[in-house]
Amino acid sequence: MTAIKGRGAISGNASTRFNLPAREEDGDWLDSAEAIDGPVRHPATTVTEEHPRSILSFNASPDIPFDRSVNAYRGCEHGCIYCYARPSHAWHDLSPGLDFETKLFAKPGAAKILRQTLGKPAYRPAPIAMGTNTDPYQPIEGRYRITRQVLELCLETRHPVTITTKSDRVLRDIGLLAELARYNLVCVDISVTSLDAHLSRLLEPRAAAPAKRIAALGRLVQAGVPAHVSVAPIIPAITDSFLEGILAEAARKGVRGATWIMIRLPHEVAPLFREWLETHFPDRAGKVMATIQSIRGGRDNDPQFFTRMKPDGVWADLIRRRFRVATRRLGMGAPDAALDCTQFRKPSLDGQLSLL
Repeated sequence: MTAIKGRGAISGNASTRFNLPAREEDGDWLDSAEAIDGPVRHPATTVTEEHPRSILSFNASPDIPFDRSVNAYRGCEHGCIYCYARPSHAWHDLSPGLDFETKLFAKPGAAKILRQTLGKPAYRPAPIAMGTNTDPYQPIEGRYRITRQVLELCLETRHPVTITTKSDRVLRDIGLLAELARYNLVCVDISVTSLDAHLSRLLEPRAAAPAKRIAALGRLVQAGVPAHVSVAPIIPAITDSFLEGILAEAARKGVRGATWIMIRLPHEVAPLFREWLETHFPDRAGKVMATIQSIRGGRDNDPQFFTRMKPDGVWADLIRRRFRVATRRLGMGAPDAALDCTQFRKPSLDGQLSLL
């Protein structure tokens, strides 16, 4: 199999015309290249606007630390081959492979719908998680600004919100985030998978380069925004060697909170990841999958509540020890995400001002 330049999933014919190793930007430039240099063979990004009747998703999972989330986009142009959200595209009769990366959905009315939800008499606040399915700062956020609109509403209503991203695009909202931080209403997690820009382009082709993510963490800390590093996902024999280095780089930027997550391969992600391994790392594909299976009860993935987020076995224990030793040495600990829910105030609806 051959890879498609600028995409994570392996499918179709590869295009090497824009093989620019030094490119550090998000992926928008790839779609405009054809207009400049003539026709090229790569799947372009398309965006479909959707207008759902609800925007706040609730869950009762015992494995995650939040009970509600807002997903401004479906699909993700970052193209991370390991993304556990890929199977969600099958709900639209679309492929979890290239379709997930190229056929995106945006919800431009998200903030308006959320305003109606927060204004309901029975609503009770708790932190809203953004970036739990697809990245709220993927390239199309630059055009739609949906994430920013939700953050503006959270500031207006003093509603707590958390953000998880792989993009330094989050810095475009640093002023807004700093204002939210003044009221203890926000924390930002930036996930860093490796410190190797070339490996990052293979794993997550349209995400920001690792150095830019580390720099973004430092900018957020300087602005007074609680920012944490997530070494995620850790892929055995591919990215695990970067664990201590990522933590050290983040600590140098003033980051004091850190987490790690082992790779998960639910549903269609497993065959996509196997295909990616055979294409880019054929020399160790068998070893990688054997190690993943050893920490997932002999399977590619463990889907069970209570255990799916807790890898088991010798290899997982080794990563835990390495993480514990490194964070202790660097003065880092678990992220403090205790945000304030007591300041919440109902939003104005239909242009009417609140009496309180």
